[in-house]
Amino acid sequence: MRIYLIRHGKTEANERHLYCGNTDLSLSDAGRAELQKLHYDIKNVRFLTSGMKRTNETLHILFGDVPYEVDPRFREMDFGIFEMHGYEELKEDSDYQRWLTGDNEANIPPDGESGMQMTGRVLQAFSQIRQDTCVITHGGVIAAIMEHLFPGENRNRYQWQPMPGRGYIVTETKYQHLI
Repeated sequence: MRIYLIRHGKTEANERHLYCGNTDLSLSDAGRAELQKLHYDIKNVRFLTSGMKRTNETLHILFGDVPYEVDPRFREMDFGIFEMHGYEELKEDSDYQRWLTGDNEANIPPDGESGMQMTGRVLQAFSQIRQDTCVITHGGVIAAIMEHLFPGENRNRYQWQPMPGRGYIVTETKYQHLI
């Protein structure tokens, strides 16, 4: 079985370095243009998205009008009150400092979810994939899956995160970069 994990294209939040999980943004013009230059030969698979605009738009640009399913468990982490804000804006905020301090995988941003909560939801969905599937999802989601599948790589979540429009091909025992 092959599973393709592809990160959505760039959004305004990516370009401005903002936390963006639950905010349902479309792709930016630059994101669309970058995706149009990519060509993946992925056929005879089940297509799946998180249901967010940015993942659905990425699917349509890369693969055209193919049938697909939505599983919201593949959504990005919910950053709560930090959604659509960046480091420079938040760095003096005491709630933000508490969230960043210590184990930020376990820490929960106000009105959001922790990295561990997101990982649990994502891995539950991932474990139910039973056929060749192409999942168009989010950088944090892909990183959580890869970190779980390949712990011997000793890479953290940020090191696993692919560039927009890129990702991995995963089989039972190995992976390779998709472009």
